[in-house]
Amino acid sequence: MASEYPELFLHIDGARLSADGRASETVVNPATEEPLGTLPHATQTDLDAALAAADGVNAAWRNENPDARGRILRGAAALIRERGADLARIATLESGKPIGQTRIEVEMSAGIFEWYAEEGRRAYGRVLVRQSPGTRMLVVKEPVGPVAGFAPWNFPLGNPARKLGAPLAAGCPCILKPAEETPASALGILQCLLDAGLPQGVASVVFGVPSEVSSYLIASDVIRGITFTGSVPVGKSLMRLAADGMKRTTMELGGHAPVVVCEDADLAMVLDASVGAKFRNAGQVCVSPTRFIVHQSLYEPFVDGFAERVAALQVGNGLDEANHMGPLIHERRLRDVSAFVEDARSEGARVVCGGRRVADPGYFYAPTVIADVPMSARLMQEEPFGPIALINPFAELDEAIAEANRLPYGLAAFGFSNAASVTRRLGDELEAGMVGINSFAISVPASPFGGIKESGHGSEEGIEGLNDMLTTKFISEA
Repeated sequence: MASEYPELFLHIDGARLSADGRASETVVNPATEEPLGTLPHATQTDLDAALAAADGVNAAWRNENPDARGRILRGAAALIRERGADLARIATLESGKPIGQTRIEVEMSAGIFEWYAEEGRRAYGRVLVRQSPGTRMLVVKEPVGPVAGFAPWNFPLGNPARKLGAPLAAGCPCILKPAEETPASALGILQCLLDAGLPQGVASVVFGVPSEVSSYLIASDVIRGITFTGSVPVGKSLMRLAADGMKRTTMELGGHAPVVVCEDADLAMVLDASVGAKFRNAGQVCVSPTRFIVHQSLYEPFVDGFAERVAALQVGNGLDEANHMGPLIHERRLRDVSAFVEDARSEGARVVCGGRRVADPGYFYAPTVIADVPMSARLMQEEPFGPIALINPFAELDEAIAEANRLPYGLAAFGFSNAASVTRRLGDELEAGMVGINSFAISVPASPFGGIKESGHGSEEGIEGLNDMLTTKFISEA
């Protein structure tokens, strides 16, 4: 086991529960394929204890002064920054992403807690105009109740912060099941909350077989809200489980983000921005720009310029500051990405660069650029969730927008043009929950993060994220 990696445990009702006597799994460093630690799986008895803890503390936490809740979140943000070097290193060990990216994630996590520390004080209702003397009509916001949060591995620090920030600020206890691939990162975020004064039982962290844990928690009468980030099929499955109890759901699901590059766009700027955004975390990002739809007048220079910049990317262990891209998260992802590329080749697409596994050991795949991709290729229908950029030409803007909106996904979309009339049209007509115009920066703590169509519903972050953790009550007094 890696000596620099912390011991793993379940955290339930203030207690740390080790792997002794429990089923467990080995956490692996994707850059080296070496074991990092042993992760315990929660038993049903463990899950019952977490549910009982959330239920037992629910009344006290929902009635806690919002300022007091805010002080805990602000304190946790300060500790995240103070411990940032260790948190970033652990996140890179677990996920493989470059250390520079996990340092950014440290600040992202702290920023989420800071923002919710303030916004939790603003869960406003309203007073309606009275209908007759002596009456009063109020609309109030109340915590939805205990929340089950399910976080993926691709942002090992940021995703747990997103899942915990809004519920805790709203007054909801939370049981968090982070990804089994990146457990120590999530436990590090939790520890900052605990050390900042979070009361025992308000937040528990459990691990296990995802389908077993999710189905058990969602079926419990204790849980009143579910927040999930992950794939469309799994999101739909959890929604079916939630429907039996008519439970609130926030679903941040997959995407297949289009990028419309118009003929008047600044080619060098778009290329520089696109390569960095596409290959962040080896393309394992739900809002990763993937389908580049480029005006025919810029098409060949765009393909050549993209490939030239990609060739300069250095791939390797994320702990090495010189590397721009790390590995995929596990062997399965490596197989899936390879299959996508081989299918595109067989359908006649042009693999401009990459298209192969690199380095061994480690789950590394070369950053890949594929041009002239036919509609028959799987990549044109399915999210690759990997280091693959697809580039196709368009002649008319109507055609580009139609292609951008063709798929059932609607998480993120991007457009580049220097014409105000075009940028307004792109903003209006691209079908996505988040649209970047001349920018790939579409997420800050104050902005809603979520999609439409099959990419889900509800939001994380922003006032919308807080509202997802609140119910609305109308009170009429006579």
